Amino acid sequence: MKAKSGTTATIPKERMISLGPDMPSIPERLLLAHARGEVLFVAGAGVSLPAGLPDFRRLVIDVYEKLDSAIHAVVTSSPDEEEGDISGLTNRQIAEVRRFKRRDYDVALGMLERRLDDEPSKESKVRSAIAEILRSPRTKHAPIHRALMRLADRGGASAIVTTNFDVLLQQAAPRTSRSFLTTYAMGAIPRPSRRPDFSGVMHIHGVLDANPKKFSDMIVTDQDFGEFYLHRRSIPDLIYDAARLYHLVLVGYSADDPPMRYLLHAIAADGSRFDDLKERFTFVGVKTADPIAVEDWNGRGITPVPYDSKDGHIALLKLLNRWSALSANLGDSRHADAELRRIVNSTRPNATEADQDLFDHLVRRGSPAERVRISGLISKCGADWSWLDSIRAICVERDGRDDR
Repeated sequence: MKAKSGTTATIPKERMISLGPDMPSIPERLLLAHARGEVLFVAGAGVSLPAGLPDFRRLVIDVYEKLDSAIHAVVTSSPDEEEGDISGLTNRQIAEVRRFKRRDYDVALGMLERRLDDEPSKESKVRSAIAEILRSPRTKHAPIHRALMRLADRGGASAIVTTNFDVLLQQAAPRTSRSFLTTYAMGAIPRPSRRPDFSGVMHIHGVLDANPKKFSDMIVTDQDFGEFYLHRRSIPDLIYDAARLYHLVLVGYSADDPPMRYLLHAIAADGSRFDDLKERFTFVGVKTADPIAVEDWNGRGITPVPYDSKDGHIALLKLLNRWSALSANLGDSRHADAELRRIVNSTRPNATEADQDLFDHLVRRGSPAERVRISGLISKCGADWSWLDSIRAICVERDGRDDR
């Protein structure tokens, strides 16, 4: 995009960037926000699925397997849209089955806990079972944990939010980050800021304690969500503060997850009352193009970034790895420089549109000094003048981003 002499070009809001072949495109405004250190990732249960841990639905099934074999047999023998054979169940059990079939998994767990643990002084069988399931000794962090921890680095400090109870993100942190990476949970989470001390893994729904006998501080039931989202409002207040400072990027969630529903309610409520919240994004795995699902997320105040979910969501992993490799926050420009050299091997008119856009993005995200460096780099490669003209045009662009 060239600017006429004496004029200023504007960055189109909807510019999409492909970071590599066969990868989903990302809104450039999200990539630029990440380069400025203004992105905070929020990781859900889907992130830990490759490590062998269950999502919320599977977790509830596993809990019933340990605590109520009759309900377990019903919920595993019939599709979600069917009630199944409930003839041998009590009314209370049938009520739980119906809640499970409606995907109200937090309500089902709450009803189960109240049925089995009526006395508050007793140890919760439900929470004990959850902790036992999540403490599997075979569990090891997955590649997506490493990719997210690299992307969580905003330049000198790393921060990531998760609704998961496991500590796989901490295990996956780069060795250079582990020395200052701290684990925070629930009320101990520091107030969000852009200062370097806002760093660590923030478990907003609780974390598995190092002591295997301690497992009560986990938000899993409807009563837990009600207390922390509606009564105390500690989590909505935290999310609101974070959303004013950072673009929240949700990874590993489906729209039906109970944690996702509560997070969406918190974000949507604040979005309708305040106009200083930054744009929120979510990566959405789809098997086929689904414009209705896209609009569903848009209607909830979240900008979806769809990708092909086949083969175990490998497209998302490739994208996150590529993004982290090209990140401007990690102090290593080798991958980006290699891309620039590759792209300028041809003239700009002969380059693909995807390569033109990627070149422009790598220039656009840089400081004036970085743009001078890139100009020198591609000049040494014998780049055609058309690429240098593009850099000059970018230097006079007006940043059209929403400053919220």
